[in-house]
Amino acid sequence: MSKKVANTKKLKMYNSKIIGLGHYVPDNIVTNDDLSKVLDTSDQWIQTRTGIKERRWVTKESGDTAATMGLKAARIAIFKANLLPKDIDFIIFATMTPDYYFPGCGVQVQAELGIKDIGALDVRNQCSGFIYALSVADKFIKTGTYKNILVIGAELHSGGLDKTPRGRDVSVIFGDGAGALILSRTDENKGILSTHLHSNGDYAEDLAVVGPSPRHGIGLDNHWIKSVQDNKDATFYFPYMNGKSVFKHAVFKFSEVIMEGLLANDLNSTDVDLFIPHQANLRISEFVQRQFKFKDNQVFNNIQKYGNTTAASIVIALDEAYEQGRIKDNDLVVLASFGSGYTWGSIIIKW
Repeated sequence: MSKKVANTKKLKMYNSKIIGLGHYVPDNIVTNDDLSKVLDTSDQWIQTRTGIKERRWVTKESGDTAATMGLKAARIAIFKANLLPKDIDFIIFATMTPDYYFPGCGVQVQAELGIKDIGALDVRNQCSGFIYALSVADKFIKTGTYKNILVIGAELHSGGLDKTPRGRDVSVIFGDGAGALILSRTDENKGILSTHLHSNGDYAEDLAVVGPSPRHGIGLDNHWIKSVQDNKDATFYFPYMNGKSVFKHAVFKFSEVIMEGLLANDLNSTDVDLFIPHQANLRISEFVQRQFKFKDNQVFNNIQKYGNTTAASIVIALDEAYEQGRIKDNDLVVLASFGSGYTWGSIIIKW
């Protein structure tokens, strides 16, 4: 009787490389002075605390949504990658502001691009969403599951903010926009070197929108939509942030996860050519920059003109940095994020 022999064939692993980038932001610019007319705030107050000078908010006339902005960014990224939509074999869409409660934005983009039957996955990890999405794409590429993955980060925050003096601390921070990239298989000894993801749900409600949610309306007489309509003074469907807690944890976890990524690749901070943090708050970015002794030309920030676009912020910044010549062949690029959950992560890239 023949004896079965175990299959010991080793899985071929590939490298994953960014081959195309694109971003889109609405035309409508909202300055700090504009906000001071409706909120109890001022340009000085906002800039001192966040570094933000202006942000982009969609207008009703534009028809922009998270999905349509993501689609616009995706078309640019596909074009720059010298690909056609039919060359894409998987889509990952990171957002916390989808067009629908369900389904997700990924399938909307898939339909608009006319790529029938390919997989589409949505990631909802808020400010860390794009880092998580890119990490998932990296694993799919490296294992040979897919060849070209479209990764999108897009947000439409302006429609869900408390634009009254009550919401000042949060509403001044957020902006709308989208970015996208194509992650592709390569045999070159470069691309994404490693990804590092973490979370701690003990602080879930320190940065959250707790409703609308089905848990706020259990039973036929208290539907969750009705609970919002009947309670005009409710704040549970607007973003809440414990600013001190977020700042304290962000500066620590940013530094920790950056160092984790560097050590995993036998690198140190002097090897970094460009650090692109999630654009949460310029003061957080500056704090991390000082900790690593990065020079100004080693860090890229654009929160001053876009605000915090959560899942879109890193990829918008990455595209702008590349277009401005801040990233060159073989540069070491570090991406890092921290956000609601709490969730945080880093990605180390050899360009």
